[in-house]
Amino acid sequence: MIARIIRRLLAGVVTIACIYTVTFVMVVSLPGNPFEQGGRHLSVEVEQALRARYHMDNNWLYFWEFLQGALRLDFGPAFTYNDWTCNQILASALPVSLLLGLLAMLIAVMVGVPLGVLGAVKRGGWLDAATSGFVLLGVSLPTFVTGSALLTVFAVYLKIFPIGGWGTLAHLPLPAIALSIPFIAYIARLTRVGMLDVLGSDFVRTALAKGVHPRTVVWKHALKVAFLPVLSFLGPATAQAMTGSFVVEKVFGVPGLGQHFVNAALNRDSGLVMSTVLVFSTLLVAFNLVVDLLYAWIDPRVSESV
Repeated sequence: MIARIIRRLLAGVVTIACIYTVTFVMVVSLPGNPFEQGGRHLSVEVEQALRARYHMDNNWLYFWEFLQGALRLDFGPAFTYNDWTCNQILASALPVSLLLGLLAMLIAVMVGVPLGVLGAVKRGGWLDAATSGFVLLGVSLPTFVTGSALLTVFAVYLKIFPIGGWGTLAHLPLPAIALSIPFIAYIARLTRVGMLDVLGSDFVRTALAKGVHPRTVVWKHALKVAFLPVLSFLGPATAQAMTGSFVVEKVFGVPGLGQHFVNAALNRDSGLVMSTVLVFSTLLVAFNLVVDLLYAWIDPRVSESV
C-alpha cells in the first residue's frame, strides 16, 4: 500500500508540473501589462526596468525563478494589489474559500444522500418526482441565479441573514447553501442510480428474506455499496467547491480566493494567477488521492488499482 501511495504522489507531482507549465505558457502568451494598473501608463524605459527586475524579460528565466520560489512556498509580489505579496493574499483568502467549500460539501452530502435514497426507495412516487425535479433545477440553474434568489428572499425580504459580507456566523449559511445546491443535485442523482442497482441485487433480497428490517437493509447494507460512486465524485467536487466558488464569492461579497483569481486574470498578474492555479491543482490532486484511498479501504476489491 505504501508503494502505491508513493506512486500516486509521484504521479500527482508530475500532474501539477504539467499544469504549471501549461498555465505559464498561457499567461506569458496573453497580451497585457501587469504593471499598468489603475489606468496609469508607463514609459518604455520604466516598463523594461520593471520586467528586468522581476525577470519577466526572459520567459525561461522567469519560469525557473517562479518555480524555485514556489518550491520554497514564496510566490513573489502580487502586481494587482500594491504592497501585497501572493503569499499574503493566499494566507488571507484561502482559509475563507476552504471554510466555505467544506461547509457547502457537508451540506451537499447531508442533503443529497438522503434525497437519493428516498427517491430510489419510493421510485415512481411523488417523492421520487420531487427529487428528480430538484436535481434538474440544481443542475440547470447557475449559482448566480440561486445565490441572488437566496439573497432576495432571506436577506432583503425576510431579513434573516445579512446582505453579503463576511466575518460572522450569520454570513455563512446563504453562500454555503448557494454553493452546495449543484453538488446536492449531483450527489442525489448518483445516490439514486446506485441505490436502484443495489436494491435489486441478490444480497438485498437475501437479507430481506432472512427477516432483516427493510430500513436496516437500505441504510446500512445497500447504501454502503451505492455510496461508492458518490465517494468517487466527492474528491474533485470538494476541491472544486473550495477553489471554484468565484461566482458565489462575487454575489455574496465573500473575500475568498476566487475573487483574487479573477482580478489577477483580468490584470494579467502572472504571479498571482500561477500561484492560485498551483494551489487549486494541489488541492485537486490531494483530494483525489484521499478519495482513492478511502475507496480502496471501503471496497477492498479495488485496492490493487490504487
